[in-house]
Amino acid sequence: MAKYDVYGIGNAIVDIVTEVDHDFFENHGIEKGVMTLVDEKRQLQLMKAIDMKRSKMSGGGSAGNTVVAVNQFGGKSFYSCLVANDDLGRFFLEDLKRNGVDTNLRVEDCPTGHTGKCLVMTSPDAQRTMNTFLGVSSFLSTEHLNEDAIKDSQYIYLEGYLVASPKGLEAMKQAKKVAERNKVSTALTFSDASMVKYFSAQMQEIVGASVDLLFCNEEEAMIFTGTNSLVEAREILKQTAKRFAITLGANGALIYDGDTFIQIEPYNVRAIDTNGAGDMFAGAFLYGITHGHSFAEAGKLASLASSRVVAQWGPRLDPQSAKKVLADLIA
Repeated sequence: MAKYDVYGIGNAIVDIVTEVDHDFFENHGIEKGVMTLVDEKRQLQLMKAIDMKRSKMSGGGSAGNTVVAVNQFGGKSFYSCLVANDDLGRFFLEDLKRNGVDTNLRVEDCPTGHTGKCLVMTSPDAQRTMNTFLGVSSFLSTEHLNEDAIKDSQYIYLEGYLVASPKGLEAMKQAKKVAERNKVSTALTFSDASMVKYFSAQMQEIVGASVDLLFCNEEEAMIFTGTNSLVEAREILKQTAKRFAITLGANGALIYDGDTFIQIEPYNVRAIDTNGAGDMFAGAFLYGITHGHSFAEAGKLASLASSRVVAQWGPRLDPQSAKKVLADLIA
């Protein structure tokens, strides 16, 4: 039996979550609704223009949120990442430890510099817009992989944001090779439409012949496949992934289990912050399929969990809320 349900590799990012009005994006030249990589100077300029007293700091990163979710539901995860030897690096690693996620890092062994930060701007329509300064996370490379942990996992989970970094891309490719050699399944998330749009060649490199499980939303699926409809996109994705989950926002999700398409019904809630919804969906789904649940059952769990996330501020549930999701599903 594998020690880990999921081995994640991704950026180590501390989220600074804040609220802004619609005009803020136009006034400051920000592309709304996507993740944009920025340098630290640009990020600090934006932070000065925001009422930071209303902001909240939390551990983040796409794959980081997902592996934490796996653990909160009762699974076990490992996370390969890179932080700096600074206060935010200590904050991030303590957050992983508090959530029971094993990692390859000790802060005293980390490089000097700055830990990555993501300014998550939530607008009144519940959209999340992210400006991310990667800091030392941009130097994540093959040397930060733990091959023993990969071999002792049911799934590896690759964060699509890493394709923006040449070293990160190589780390993803190497992790996938190790997994394939050791019959460990590979899951990939596209992470954001901007990654599929602007780094399509790199994303194709990762997909390669196939991945075992792909997570994406409807927009990402259509951009990747070059289609204008979900019906077309899902057929082409069969050539890319053995199985996949396409999230559809307020319309639930579409799961392909390798044989059949499964429509996952949404849970109707008032969305106030969509940050982390896809990460939670992936974490809950991975927990489900690594703990004896069918794809339909895992999809239902993922739909419920992500609905709880968008109804609150921040990308993660607290441990008690995660346990309540499981209890409510059983009930």
